[in-house]
Amino acid sequence: MDIIFKIIGVGLITCIAALIIKPVRSDFAMLISMVGGVIILVMILSSLATAINLISSIANQTGIDSNLLSLVFKIIGVGYLTEFTASLCADTGSSGLGDKVLLGGKVVILVMALPIITSILSIVMELLPT
Repeated sequence: MDIIFKIIGVGLITCIAALIIKPVRSDFAMLISMVGGVIILVMILSSLATAINLISSIANQTGIDSNLLSLVFKIIGVGYLTEFTASLCADTGSSGLGDKVLLGGKVVILVMALPIITSILSIVMELLPT
């Protein structure tokens, strides 16, 4: 819970600093926003590592295929990175480019999810009476 207050603090300080600098040097304001976003991303990584370790231990106890679990983590990572990049694009005034990044991320997620979908379908087909 302590981490969220740090994230909020960095976010607010970054926004205020960017607002103060923007009338003087708009290029520095954009740089301040990007650096603040990267700092927040680094702060999040430790919490994310804890969550990944917990989910991995649960998966090991339940016998879930580690390849499928790895794929799920990769899909989640693609989603987070895509959203972060699209937000950076929007912050720099390139929301159109950000939309295309989001579309690309969704397509990559769909392609990455195909093995999971086929695995689920094969399980369902085995359960159906013939």
